[in-house]
Amino acid sequence: MSFVVVGLNHRTVPLPVLERVNVPPALIPKALRDLAGREYLAEVALLSTCNRTEVYALCTKFHPGVADASEFLAEQAGMKAADLTEHIYSYYDEAAIAHLFGVAQILGQVRDALKSAEEEGTAQQGLARIFRYAIEVGKRSRAETGIGRGAVSLSSAAVALATERLGTLVERRVLVLGAGEMGQGMATSLAGSGVAEVVVAGRGTERATELATRVGGRAIPIEKLPQALVAADVVLTSTGSTDVVISHDEVEVAMQRRFGRPLMIVDIAVPRDVDPGVADVPGVTLLDMDDLKAFAESSMDRRRREVARVRRIISAELERLRTERTGREVAPLVSALRSRGEDIRLAELDRFRAKLEGVDPRTAETIEALTRGIVAKLLHEPTVRVKEAAGTGRGEQIADALTALFDLEP
Repeated sequence: MSFVVVGLNHRTVPLPVLERVNVPPALIPKALRDLAGREYLAEVALLSTCNRTEVYALCTKFHPGVADASEFLAEQAGMKAADLTEHIYSYYDEAAIAHLFGVAQILGQVRDALKSAEEEGTAQQGLARIFRYAIEVGKRSRAETGIGRGAVSLSSAAVALATERLGTLVERRVLVLGAGEMGQGMATSLAGSGVAEVVVAGRGTERATELATRVGGRAIPIEKLPQALVAADVVLTSTGSTDVVISHDEVEVAMQRRFGRPLMIVDIAVPRDVDPGVADVPGVTLLDMDDLKAFAESSMDRRRREVARVRRIISAELERLRTERTGREVAPLVSALRSRGEDIRLAELDRFRAKLEGVDPRTAETIEALTRGIVAKLLHEPTVRVKEAAGTGRGEQIADALTALFDLEP
């Protein structure tokens, strides 16, 4: 089977399309079952984040498998597959593995994708093995290079962007909307910024309270969001909602009660939490993923210095994986070949058993060693050749020839 990656990310599609194709965490299981039910996708995993949505699959046929995955992405976006084609990228076998190794620098996302696929039973031994290998590559890259230390998370970048635009967050009141992974990251990134207050609003009151306590702030229920918008100087938002959380009308009403005080909103949710029309409300600065993307690009310089080292690690790990896969592919054939040689050796010794009955033990040991050696030498070259060529068209030809010449089970 072919291993493929089919997806799109913030570099290949406009933000509105990326929003539409995004699969919220709660809908991942359903999406995995949908993918697994398609004709040419045997095993599947799905990675959907603020930056990318990608289908990883073992497919029975390459082109139809890519078509199945592309059709899924188009359905998610509510578009025709033909209209999305120019934005979709796909990688095959070793290139797909190399791509996954690169994505695995963000370990948590790859771990979560594998966990979801295993829980739904859509990732069996083959796909799970590739993902676990990728996770180990990610660990090695972070341990041996500065790629992790130089990375800027979305949540910390959101805080840094707000700081840059305002000059400082000292004595500012900050409202963090969402207590999930991104909300936690943004609230934590505020440490040491000198903010006057951190208010956490979330649908899950318990989780919002826990986060607020951890950062020395206070929690409010989501129902009090209109009042919180009046009091805040900065709003940082990233919920898992599929609908707009902050509407144009809510912000307009809040601004009327702020007596001219400006409001900055940084929305890093995908899909967006804030109605884009909020940007037109006087006194409001609305920043989203497009603004964050441009800002984060300037913060990537430190990472780029480590990229060459990471690529060397990925190349070395690809070679190691290639060797392991080669061994697994040819192992049954090599075992069958050696068994066939041993069967022939034993059959010939049995045929001459009557003539060998009178030999002394030392001579019998010599005959045993001699016949074993002859078989080993005869089979050595075919074994080396099939191992070297494994995974290629020539390797398949050699394997077919050995199977036919030695009457092996295919």
